[in-house]
Amino acid sequence: MNLPELRRYPPGTDFIGFGDRVPVFAPEVVFVKAGDGVSSRSVLYTSGKEKTVVCIMHPRADMTRHYAVPDIVESGFAFYAQQGRFPGDDISAGTIHEPLVADVAAGMVFLRSRGFEHIILLGNSGAAPLYALYQAQALTTVPKRLTDTAGGDRYDLNEIDMPVADGFIFLGAHLGPGITLRDHIDPSVVDENDPLSCDSELDMYNVKNGFKAPSQESKYSRDFLDQFRAAQQVRSSRIDAMAWALIREQRQAAVRIESAGFEKLDHNDQAFAMRRAVLWRLLQIHRFDADPASVDLSLRPSDRSYGSLMSVRPDIANYSMAGARLFSPKVWLSSWSARYSRARLLDCLPKITAPSLILTYTGDNAIGPEVAELIYRESPAADKEIATVVGDHFGYPVSSKPGQGGRGAALKIMVDWIGGRFPRAGGATPRERRGVVHE
Repeated sequence: MNLPELRRYPPGTDFIGFGDRVPVFAPEVVFVKAGDGVSSRSVLYTSGKEKTVVCIMHPRADMTRHYAVPDIVESGFAFYAQQGRFPGDDISAGTIHEPLVADVAAGMVFLRSRGFEHIILLGNSGAAPLYALYQAQALTTVPKRLTDTAGGDRYDLNEIDMPVADGFIFLGAHLGPGITLRDHIDPSVVDENDPLSCDSELDMYNVKNGFKAPSQESKYSRDFLDQFRAAQQVRSSRIDAMAWALIREQRQAAVRIESAGFEKLDHNDQAFAMRRAVLWRLLQIHRFDADPASVDLSLRPSDRSYGSLMSVRPDIANYSMAGARLFSPKVWLSSWSARYSRARLLDCLPKITAPSLILTYTGDNAIGPEVAELIYRESPAADKEIATVVGDHFGYPVSSKPGQGGRGAALKIMVDWIGGRFPRAGGATPRERRGVVHE
């Protein structure tokens, strides 16, 4: 028997790129250096005449060819797409959010130095909680900014220049990588060292709990869902404890090296302590494709189709290589822990008072429309708008409403929103022409 097709998208899909479209301005590759001396790569699309620039940076993905680039630059705005210091890496320090905030700051300083008067943050998906953390910290008075990472390493954001952005677009934004992962992690895992271990009472893919074989739609009881969600939090916390245990073990070895009498130990004892102090022990975590709403479409009603973000068979994909990841303990705590990560959008949102556009795709298989509604409701911005566009998480058409919405519709809303508040190249904003000055 052949395995069923698991992928939602064919191999080679350009999920966020602008494809064969050629931006009107050639890309300028820029390297900026954060306050800790680490460089990151950026791409700037500009004619040199714009006053307003739109920025994007994702903690893991390469957004330098984001599909918004051509429309934004053709509409009279510059576009700045930045990579983090080590994009796509959950093993080293590449996706620890606190240093990524410093990378964002370096990009902001560069843009101010190039004369841009208005900076708009485009928080697409995981870029939103990263940018929210940045903006909240930029608006925090020194010396009250963060002074360490979520894993307890010293990292002082009070020591760097952090220009404040002038506007914020939340596009398909989620509430934070840790919160999102917690809501998709499989709580039926009994043994983290055994990917097939399973508590059948918590298995959403067990027919006795309401699952039905595709293409039938599953139906879960409220009691099961309550138990399932509570168990997801338990598993997330269990992995937190595993991460902290590995960090403490490594730090205890480092303390031993610095302690009095270490030099009197024999070579073998000294070598063992030093090896443990530098040893990178990783967390291998399995089964991330377990959101009941992916197979029970009555939960979070929307235009989405059956399945999860990347799979039409999450019951199988949950056990595949795509459902397993390696994390360093410090990356887990900073990015993927629902409890310890600082990249929690709702925690940062109270400080984000800049004009805000909250834009959501109605067929998103990962982020329901209630997320955008929550962001809009909790946003303290006096100038805020919410809009919906038919499309999936990446702006592609959805099968239930072919030919409607999509990236083009989303970009028109974004361009109109920006143009109504910030100047285009060589011109004032519509509000300025009417005598209304942007503050």
